[in-house]
Amino acid sequence: MGEQVIESRRNHSNKPVQKLQPGTPIRAVSFLVFCFQLAILNLPLPAQSFSLTPDPAGTAAPAASDPASASRAAIPTTTNPASASGASAPVSASGTTTPASASRATTPAGAALPKTYRAFSLGMSLEDLKKALLADDLFAFRGDRDVSLLPMSEQTLVETTGLSFIKRAFFQLKDGKVFIMAFTLNTDKIDHYSVFTTLVQKYGEPKELNPREAVWVSDTVRLSIERPLTVKYIDLEVFNGIIEASAVKESKEAVLRKEFLNDF
Repeated sequence: MGEQVIESRRNHSNKPVQKLQPGTPIRAVSFLVFCFQLAILNLPLPAQSFSLTPDPAGTAAPAASDPASASRAAIPTTTNPASASGASAPVSASGTTTPASASRATTPAGAALPKTYRAFSLGMSLEDLKKALLADDLFAFRGDRDVSLLPMSEQTLVETTGLSFIKRAFFQLKDGKVFIMAFTLNTDKIDHYSVFTTLVQKYGEPKELNPREAVWVSDTVRLSIERPLTVKYIDLEVFNGIIEASAVKESKEAVLRKEFLNDF
C-alpha cells in the first residue's frame, strides 16, 4: 500500500521522492520538511535514526580571554587590617598608609586650675581682699559700703562694680576666708566664645558642658563660665564642707518636723 502511494506521488509531481540513506546528514529545515511530507502521506517513520549534523559555521567560538582581565584575576588581593576591622587606615600625602594611632590628635592635659585671678585669690582674708580691690583699677571699690554679712550663714559677701571689661564682682567668704570669686564680664567689650576658647587652650576641654555653663574641675578648684558671661572660682574643700553641713542640718530639721507631727 505504501509503495502505491509513493508511485502516485511520483506520477503527480514528476519528481521521485528520494530515499534517505542511513547516516546521510541533513539540515534541520530539510528534516522538518521530510517529517511534514511523511505526515501528509501517512507513512511510518523509517527505523533508522537520523542525527542532525551541527553546522560548522554556526558553532560559537570560545570567547577570547581578555589579557587585562586575566592579569587582574591573577593578582592576589591583599587585605588591609584596618579595613578588616571596620576602620579605614589614613593615607599620608606620599601615599603610604599610616597607623590610626599616629593620626589621632592628642589633647593636652592642660595646666592646673588656678586659685587666683589678678591679685585676688581663694583663701585670702577679708582685709587682704579690701586692699587688693582698692589697688586694682578695674574695680570701683567703695570700702566697707560694699561689704555685707549674710544672715543665717555666718558668711560675708563683698560686691563691687567693675570698670572696662568687668561689670561686677562678687566675693563670698566663710570664716573670714574667700571661697568664691565671681566676675561678671562686660559683653559689649568681650564675648563668651573668646573667654571659652582661652580657657580651653590653657586648661583643656571642660569636664561639663551644657547650655548654661562650662565647668573645669580639679581636686581643689571648680572653674566655670556661666551664661551670659560670668567667670566663677570656687574652693571645693570649703564649698563641699558647707554642702555637707547643710545636708546634716536639713536631716535634723526633717527629724524634728516628723516628731512634731507625731505629737498630734
